[in-house]
Amino acid sequence: MSAIAKLRNVPTSPRKMRTVVDLIRGKRVSYALNELKFQPKVGARYLEKLVLSGIANWQNKHEDEKIEEADLYIKSISVDSGRMLKRLRPAPQGRAHRIRKRSNHVTIVIDSLNNQEEK
Repeated sequence: MSAIAKLRNVPTSPRKMRTVVDLIRGKRVSYALNELKFQPKVGARYLEKLVLSGIANWQNKHEDEKIEEADLYIKSISVDSGRMLKRLRPAPQGRAHRIRKRSNHVTIVIDSLNNQEEK
């Protein structure tokens, strides 16, 4: 059984977040946490907390199993666009330019490799 964690309204654009997500998609959880810890992008901090939350959700579902023996990996991770804040910035000659402040939603599914082999 897999565990799901969601992160809503992250204040970065979905395009920037997808570059970080592509680094950890399908990897083992320990590798993903190590990769995110040393990644300079802003979205990496949010994703690191999300992976830790997914691990905690998996542990709550499987109280009798140990995390070290479970060999967890990221089964799927997706980034969707969230709400968009629209602002106006003054421009020359009395005009205004529209600024779109984007946000995103991230969904992660964590599963155990040992669980897959038994099936």
